[in-house]
Amino acid sequence: MKLSVAGCVAALALVASVAPAAALDPSVGDRVTTLTRGTKWKPVRQTAIDFPTFHPQGMVKIGDDLFVSSVEITKPTTRYDTPRDGLDRDAGEGQGHLFQIGPDGQLKNDLRLGEGSIYHPGGIDYDGRYLWVPVAEYRPNSRSIIYRVDPKTMQAEEMFRFADHVGGLVHDTDAKTLHGVSWGSRRFYAWPLDENERPANPDADPSKLRVMNPSQYIDYQDCKYAGSSRMLCAGLNAYKTAPDAAPFRLGGMELVDLKESRPVWQVPVELWAPSGLPMTQNPFFVEATEKGLRAYFMPDDDRSTLFVFETEAP
Repeated sequence: MKLSVAGCVAALALVASVAPAAALDPSVGDRVTTLTRGTKWKPVRQTAIDFPTFHPQGMVKIGDDLFVSSVEITKPTTRYDTPRDGLDRDAGEGQGHLFQIGPDGQLKNDLRLGEGSIYHPGGIDYDGRYLWVPVAEYRPNSRSIIYRVDPKTMQAEEMFRFADHVGGLVHDTDAKTLHGVSWGSRRFYAWPLDENERPANPDADPSKLRVMNPSQYIDYQDCKYAGSSRMLCAGLNAYKTAPDAAPFRLGGMELVDLKESRPVWQVPVELWAPSGLPMTQNPFFVEATEKGLRAYFMPDDDRSTLFVFETEAP
């Protein structure tokens, strides 16, 4: 089949829209270790997202486009009076999405992911070729499907299934290992990959594979590979300042050593959206600049805004 000139231009434009093909700059991890509680984040811009985003979960930036995972809840989960088969609530109902968003906030693609009760996408990573997206039931101690997605074609491939809620993924391209975090990031998992990037241990017993996260002050919402077998995660937690007071929500970032399964740098991010939510409430992405770091946040559900901040970091 011959392509017309217009068709060739359109095809080239699609490829260009997801270029360059590079994962997170390894220097980002090093620069994160210069951040402190006193770091000043300068607002750069904000862009209204021009469609319903539901509940955003993970985000990466490829070229000028954002790829954002999100869960659309059509029937919320309901907690049981007492746990049933190790589960504390029913499955609810919903639909998983992976959005491709242009720099103007317009929707370019919407890939549906998951099946049945497995509809909750989590934090995502990009390894320079594929997006890695976990989709799980919307409850702890449940089940997940792990996908990789070609951002050029928005085609998804199921890689394996796992008997726990995987809430975020990173691909350690140095050690050729896939890493996951559980509900609330309380557990770490690792799956060595073969030459076809398929896990060598997909049927491993989760109870024997997991390593407990020694950090407790935030729950990770989204994670990215940051070079040198480290992942950068952002998240938050809510704290009561008094028994009857509204909770205080604090966000932060953690750089985690994937070989030792422990954080090596932790820093609060004292930034809040006009809604009052921490900037790290939902997905994030960080990239290196000439003088430091640029961070992208999308904290609000449904009618989201992309907030961009910069800071100097040697």
